[in-house]
Formats: sequence, C-alpha cells, structure tokens
Amino acid sequence: MKLFDKITKRSFGYNLLVIIGLIVLIGLIFFFSLGFLTRHGEVVTVPDVRGKSIKDATTSLEGLGFDVEVRDSIYIDTMPALLVYEQTPERGDVVKVGRTVYLTVNKVVPPMVPMPDLEGLTFRSAEMTLRARRLNIGDTIYKPDFATNTVLQQLLNGKPIKPGKEIPEGSNITLVLSSGTGSMENPVPEIVGLTYMEAKEVLAASNLNIGTVLIDGGVTDTLGAFVFKQSPARRNELHELNLIRAGESVDLWLSATRPVKDSTLAPVQKPAEEN
Repeated sequence: MKLFDKITKRSFGYNLLVIIGLIVLIGLIFFFSLGFLTRHGEVVTVPDVRGKSIKDATTSLEGLGFDVEVRDSIYIDTMPALLVYEQTPERGDVVKVGRTVYLTVNKVVPPMVPMPDLEGLTFRSAEMTLRARRLNIGDTIYKPDFATNTVLQQLLNGKPIKPGKEIPEGSNITLVLSSGTGSMENPVPEIVGLTYMEAKEVLAASNLNIGTVLIDGGVTDTLGAFVFKQSPARRNELHELNLIRAGESVDLWLSATRPVKDSTLAPVQKPAEEN
C-alpha cells in the first residue's frame, strides 16, 4: 500500500518517465544478451557425414552444435541401407552454430517400378528409359537381325519380362540386341514336316527369324501344327540349295496334318540311262 501511495502521489509526468526508463533498460539488457542467446558470430564448418549410419552422423553433427533432421530417403542398390546418401548444408559449408542439417538416407526396401517396354528401341533410348526408372542395364546379348543395335528382347534374371510388370528399383535388365544380318550365307534349313514348335527351335539355332505364319482353318493347336510349306524353300526349282543370311526371316504355312513331302519342290528327274 505504501508503494502504491508513493506512486499515486507522484506526478503523471514523473511516472511516465520512470516507465520509459524501465522499458529502455529492459531493451538494453535484451540487446546486449542477444548475442549470447543466439551465439552470434559463432560459425562452424559442416563435416562430411555421407556414408555414415544415421546414429553416427547424428552424434557427429550434434556434437558440433547442429540440429539433425532426416528429410528424405532414396534407394541406391550399391549402397548399404540406412546410410546417409546426401546432406544439406553440404560438407565444407561454413554456417552458424545451431543450424539444422537435413539428411537423405538410403532405404531398406527398394520401391517397385513398372518395367518399361524397350523392344524396338535403340540401345541408347533403352538405356535412357531404364535410367529414368532407376533400373540398370545388365548384360547385352547380340543376335543377328535386320534392325542393327535395336532391342529384340528384355530379360530379368534370364527370363523375358513383360512391360508393366512391377519389379524392384535397381534391378539389372539384360538386353538382347540386333547385330544386323550376317555376312555369311548358309543353306536354308529344311523345316517342312516339323511341328511349329520344332521349326521355331531349328530356326533359332540357325539365327533365323520366323516371318509370316499362315494357318489352315483346321488347326486348333498352333504349336503342334505341322509346317507344310516354307519360303524360302530348302531347294529351288533346279534342286539347288537356297542360301540365307543369319538374321533373315522364313515364312511358314501350317496345317493340322503332317505333309508327305514339301509341295514346293518338284521331283528330281533322273537322266535316262544310255543303252
């Protein structure tokens, strides 16, 4: 009460000056302590914590006065899981003490991505497409075919992989590429009388492709159907062997019944014996 009486007995101007003085005093105290509170002028060089575990990286950064926050994750197939992949600020940057360092760590489980359709693309286009999906090129296998250096087939773990199938990011994709047609000519194989499945195996062994396939109406099982005609044929009208280059195609005609002989070949006439 005495303090209140003293204040109320003072003039308004006096009390106003006292209040202003207190405000100025508090402001000066705050201003001079601001540097201490914010550690003004204290800087430190950001260490390199890439490749370290989250625990080791956090211990190292917090020991220098940084705050640590895991901001993002990524999957790198060549790097162990839960190691630091990137950091912001970067190593060597000089920053104020107390700043937050954001970490990007490597995931434990790779995300799944859809397999792209690479068949028919050039090797360069296929490579760029795989990289965009974070997939890798594994082995490259060359096979004779017309379109040089284009993708004929895409494989995962040695087996064909269909476009759109979900596969782990970082998978190695094997590409079967065309080497162009061969320079050597070889005799056309005889496939008339074989089943379609057997014909495919014979042509593949000769590095030849299946061209147009014409099927008779009575065929119910294509793989078990019989080849009754082929083009080019094994022999020409003069009964000479036809030649073909690796990578070229053979057209097939299929029937439900096995042919007795190749209908495209005329019988060979033996010369008459002289008397």
